[in-house]
Amino acid sequence: MRHGFLKVAAATPDIHLADCAYNAQNIIAIMQQANESGVKLLVLPELCLSGYTCGDLFLHRALLDQAVEALLKIVRHSEQQDMIVALGAPLRHNGKLYNCAVVLQNGQILGVVPKVNLPNYLEFYELRHFAPAPEGMDTICIGELRAPFGAKQLFCCENMPELCFGVEICEDMWVPNPPSAGICAQGASVMLNLSASSETVGKAAHRQNLIKGQSARLSCAYVYADAGRGESTGDLVFAGHNMVAQNGEILRQNKPFSKDTLVATEIDLQCIAHNRRRQNTFSASQTSEKYMRTTFELDVEEVTLTRNIPRLPFVPEDKNLLFDRCEDVLEIQAQGLYGRLLHIKGSKAVIGISGGLDSTLALLVCVRAMALLGRPNEDVLAVTMPCFGTSARTRNNAQKLCDALNVSLIEVDITKSVRQHFLDIGQPDDKLDVTYENAQARERTQVLMDIANQRGGIVIGTGDLSELALGFATYNGDHMSMYGVNASVPKTLMRHIVGYAADTANSSELKQVLIDILDTPVSPELLPPDDEGVSQRTENIVGPYELHDFFLYHIVRWGATPGKVQRLAQHAFLGEYDKDTIARWLEIFCKRFFAQQFKRSCMPDGPKVGSVSLSPRGDWRMPSDAKNTAWLNWD
Repeated sequence: MRHGFLKVAAATPDIHLADCAYNAQNIIAIMQQANESGVKLLVLPELCLSGYTCGDLFLHRALLDQAVEALLKIVRHSEQQDMIVALGAPLRHNGKLYNCAVVLQNGQILGVVPKVNLPNYLEFYELRHFAPAPEGMDTICIGELRAPFGAKQLFCCENMPELCFGVEICEDMWVPNPPSAGICAQGASVMLNLSASSETVGKAAHRQNLIKGQSARLSCAYVYADAGRGESTGDLVFAGHNMVAQNGEILRQNKPFSKDTLVATEIDLQCIAHNRRRQNTFSASQTSEKYMRTTFELDVEEVTLTRNIPRLPFVPEDKNLLFDRCEDVLEIQAQGLYGRLLHIKGSKAVIGISGGLDSTLALLVCVRAMALLGRPNEDVLAVTMPCFGTSARTRNNAQKLCDALNVSLIEVDITKSVRQHFLDIGQPDDKLDVTYENAQARERTQVLMDIANQRGGIVIGTGDLSELALGFATYNGDHMSMYGVNASVPKTLMRHIVGYAADTANSSELKQVLIDILDTPVSPELLPPDDEGVSQRTENIVGPYELHDFFLYHIVRWGATPGKVQRLAQHAFLGEYDKDTIARWLEIFCKRFFAQQFKRSCMPDGPKVGSVSLSPRGDWRMPSDAKNTAWLNWD
């Protein structure tokens, strides 16, 4: 359970109605299967020990006695297992019958949680048989065993403090104020739901949305086990739709009516804890109600990751979602620039065009913003500024792009200006050092700023989120602008947005030039071209952007330690990068991220588009002189 990972599962046993002995055997078999798979927390459906659809048989002592006997057999079996199990059973207490979740481990019943909200509408009539959970806490006797009884219970792991779970049962999740809200406010990081949700057209999607929404609102993991085969089909059908969600994302689920009902995956307790620390409103929602805390321990073991870890966390894997994401980002960027130009009454959007990826996206945003303003594309003033490293390919693409978009274009060759600057400061022309490179970037920024002053406009920044994270920008050069539209767009997503623009282009000329720009190696073009036309390839200098965006997402968004990030990257990029390669680029990322904070501390305004932003006025506040020691020591 290193790095906060815990393997959990939801499963649906095949049952026979009112045959608790048979059901217990199948439950034990599933427990054994889960245990052998390394599961530490197993959730089974509502009333799975007896069956949910027993009707008036719930009122008969023969069934209820058999349920207790079968439950005790399961408890005895659990003596050989470290795993926590939550299963549903009908249990009597103080003269009433309750629909209960029984939580057990290692031969003990840790607690019994009765259902709070009993549906009594349409096909449901639970009040005919069961009583709702009473107020407060009590003790229930089950055979020779005694256990806490009540809805307000927390189950806390002593040797894994980030693991604390609570339980609700089926309808409890569907009501306006579910018990899980209070339970999570008191510290539960995981919610278990034992359910018997009948299947009707469209209900699976609705159920999935509820679970995603609940796990997002409560910033928790949510493990949902659903009743399935063996329940009565007289009027209803149950599909065994099992799911595990975390922070608004379904980590794993089976299809309704699937034969494989054991759904197992790893939840990330460290992610949950980090997300709650950064949301002050979560702790503010804590109630004054008293909850009973039951403690337990789990054997700490290494968890093999089986869950999907996206290689490109900023890029949706679903093509339809990706299409929508690209459109949303473009619209947010354009609306931000529209608002700024409208406010300052700027006549021109002045932008440096290199023929590369970043400036291409920024130019597309400028054109959209002009459309929102009801102004012609000619009010976008693109400026090309060739110098020592400019390639014929990027220069031609810049020209073609501006022609296809019908924006204004001027060229300012800065070669003479930079050479004069070298003479002024005593910099040899043939000394290809950082001064040689940065002088060009700063000259370009000076040209853009002065042209913006001439035309009554503002300079639109082109630098992206990935460059900000690495500090791969010239301070007071391309680092500076009057409004940075790409400031929170990572490089890996940027490629897809430009690809989306190509796919939806209104002319073949625009489509062709965008495709060629996407095929051009990413380069600052500050050194003289080599035989292939480009002497600098950014990813040869700072490393693969797909890795750096991966590091950025997990470190900044989820507070992951570098050791954990390396482990996640090895899993996500299996077969592409070996452990040593990942470690080398991760070390470079951590060093650059800390060393370059001073550039982010004075970055221009720009719109936030996603879950990660490095704006010093928004998401990210960090001293420029912070030490990186803790981030450079990992196993």
